[in-house]
Amino acid sequence: MPLIWSAISAHGYGHAAQVVPVLNELGKRIPALRIMLRTNVPRHFFESRMTVPWELRPAQMDIGCLQHGPLTMDWDATWQAHHAFHTHWQARLTEETLAIQEARPDLVIGNTPYLAMAAGAAAGVPTVAIASLSWDEVLREHVDPKQPWHAAILEEMRHAYGQADLLLRLTPGLPMPAFPRARDIGPIAQPLPPERTRIRQHLGIPDQDALVLVAFGGIRFEALPFDRMESMPGMQFLIDGPVPPSNRRVHSLSALSERFSTILSSVDVIMTKPGYGTTIEAVEVQTPVVYVRRYNFADEDSLVTYLHRYGRGLELSRADFLEARWESAIRQALALSTPASPPPAATGAADAAMHLLPLLQPSRK
Repeated sequence: MPLIWSAISAHGYGHAAQVVPVLNELGKRIPALRIMLRTNVPRHFFESRMTVPWELRPAQMDIGCLQHGPLTMDWDATWQAHHAFHTHWQARLTEETLAIQEARPDLVIGNTPYLAMAAGAAAGVPTVAIASLSWDEVLREHVDPKQPWHAAILEEMRHAYGQADLLLRLTPGLPMPAFPRARDIGPIAQPLPPERTRIRQHLGIPDQDALVLVAFGGIRFEALPFDRMESMPGMQFLIDGPVPPSNRRVHSLSALSERFSTILSSVDVIMTKPGYGTTIEAVEVQTPVVYVRRYNFADEDSLVTYLHRYGRGLELSRADFLEARWESAIRQALALSTPASPPPAATGAADAAMHLLPLLQPSRK
């Protein structure tokens, strides 16, 4: 019974959303496959998505980035958190290596904790990264030359990533030169069929109103402009979080039982930041996207380029977003035409499985 040790960053849900389709695809081809999830991503995320037998073994695998809400990055706090994480790096590496050795997996995969890459290699287990970004590339542009320890941490990250046997780089993805060997694979997206009529009936939304999903990668805003949202004619909104009882045009996702991918396929517009999962799935189903950029996160450029080339996207400035000047952008997005160029086929999960199967069949045990 082959076992995969799957280490996943808990910075939002996007990393887990890239890994789960790969694990499920492998499960179709290896019925006896088992998965050990090594992550602080909460259990409920996997319960409705995993089709392979799995066990959750929580652990902090990396820091990612610290931020105030979905749009404001706190780079000073991020560096301080990395400093604390790396202060006991050798002890962390030893502990993780021993945990892997005790579990005796056939394969370690990571998206994209560098600790897992170094520990898998130290445990003598084939180790593969599956990712569209790496944390050294995210932090690279924010190194303070007056703080030499920034560069030292970056070098330790790169050394850890460099011990992986292979990087399977998703489309679109950052270059990630820390990995000595890389293979490009297709995008990962698994949109579900729309349930537009059922969702609208459940929420009591008239057919003539545009339904706008406001979703920023699983990270909630502390406050949204509910009064202004309520006053936008012809528009209704879905948000992740509670809604004041007086609102009639704003609805909570908690009122729906459908999966997020179903909802994404069923709305008229998505308002979000450029993130991998939402962008790729929106392109797949050609749902218009109104996006708000941070302008200081490494993979934004590639995702925005992908969206404009293959999908229907319109930028809303941060100031206009915060002041709830949304109506014009939403109406413009609704009027966008479908691009002439079809997007690349979303073959990423199958591509990854093709590369990983030789490491799992036959079992090494």
